[in-house]
Amino acid sequence: MLTSIEELEALYGQPHERSVRKEIPYVNECYRAFIEHSPFVMLATAGPEGLDCSPRGDAPGFVRLIDERTLAIPDRIGNNRIDSLRNVIVNPHVGLLFIVPGVGETLRVNGRGRISIDESLLERFAVDGRKPRSVLIVDIDAVYFHCSKALARSKLWDPARHVERARLPSAGDMHKRIFGERFDALAYDRDLAERMRTSLY
Repeated sequence: MLTSIEELEALYGQPHERSVRKEIPYVNECYRAFIEHSPFVMLATAGPEGLDCSPRGDAPGFVRLIDERTLAIPDRIGNNRIDSLRNVIVNPHVGLLFIVPGVGETLRVNGRGRISIDESLLERFAVDGRKPRSVLIVDIDAVYFHCSKALARSKLWDPARHVERARLPSAGDMHKRIFGERFDALAYDRDLAERMRTSLY
């Protein structure tokens, strides 16, 4: 087992100069394009109970740049666990990974988050008149793109590699496994589409 930074560096060597220089403390025009076209971002946080990584998704450009060093993410209706937001309250450090469908490169943003309930800001993120409960403001520390090797290896965008939903347990099945035989998995799955239609925002 490796137990020191020195051992790691001896094994891997030094990063290529390009890998270091592509990290900048602001969003340039190229990096802005990724954020504006991304409908999906992973949000990583850390708190007293440990780490959390949560998906955030909406129409492309739902994450908005306030300026080149600040971005804003609406917090849409979810399960009310608010794990990420709880973490941000006690530890503001966050990591973001932006994904654009069909594109191999991804964009990584590290920074410090704060939670806003400013009414004018909430209004800016309203959809069909429904405002988010809060907006996560991220003060940017570092931005850089990842090359496409991970997505190329995974063949993530190859339709031939897509998994049929029926091959995995349904949401109802997973609930039933946890809550027991009394849980009506069929009813849960049957009503899921309608719940999704009426509760996205």
